[in-house]
Amino acid sequence: MSTLALLLAWETIARMGAVSEKFLPPPSLVLTTLWSMIFERDLLYHAGVSTLRVWAAFLIAAALAVPVGILMGSFRWIGAALEPVVDFIRYLPVPALVPLSIIWFGVGEGTKIFLLWLGTFFQLVLLVADDVRRVPPEFHETAMTVGAPGWRRLTDVSLPSMLPTLVDNMRITLGWCWTYLIIAEIVAANSGLGFVIWQARRFFQTPEVMAGVVTIGIIGLATDQIVRALHRRWFGYLVR
Repeated sequence: MSTLALLLAWETIARMGAVSEKFLPPPSLVLTTLWSMIFERDLLYHAGVSTLRVWAAFLIAAALAVPVGILMGSFRWIGAALEPVVDFIRYLPVPALVPLSIIWFGVGEGTKIFLLWLGTFFQLVLLVADDVRRVPPEFHETAMTVGAPGWRRLTDVSLPSMLPTLVDNMRITLGWCWTYLIIAEIVAANSGLGFVIWQARRFFQTPEVMAGVVTIGIIGLATDQIVRALHRRWFGYLVR
């Protein structure tokens, strides 16, 4: 109901002329524009390209961040060595690194994937390390009592215990990955939702800009709900 009330208020304000449509087009116009862009501007193609880029970068980030984070959280000396570096890099603004990424990777897909990865990996690795540190010490003590070696305590104790929280953190960082899409797709791009939004901005086509933003929001919401449903299915035994 709150969403419907917000949309109604937005429509009313825009239709009354309180704000120019160039700055705040009504939701009805945004939806009409979105519909026409799907059939006339290949919006679904651009959405597919962006989705592939985000997932490629996110999966690479997760594949690296999970083992690194587990090591940082499990071994104090590894955490002490890596955490200052991770903290330093994660505070760097991604837009400031666009020139460097172009020098390193050119203007192809590598740069776009790298920028999306950059905005995800360093955040996720610290969340994973914190998840490992939250595993109750008595779990490890029990494993040591039965003679489990160190690597078995990682695979059979730490990982299963932290898995529900890990899935939640990966869901959150996937959302962060989408927030860097516009930055990644303004680098010599000719496809993707970021490209569509940026092109529309150049010509002050506000309904097209908002239609592109809404598309990102719809994809993000759908993905988030799917992951939430999977979380409930996999970890339904947890008391929420």
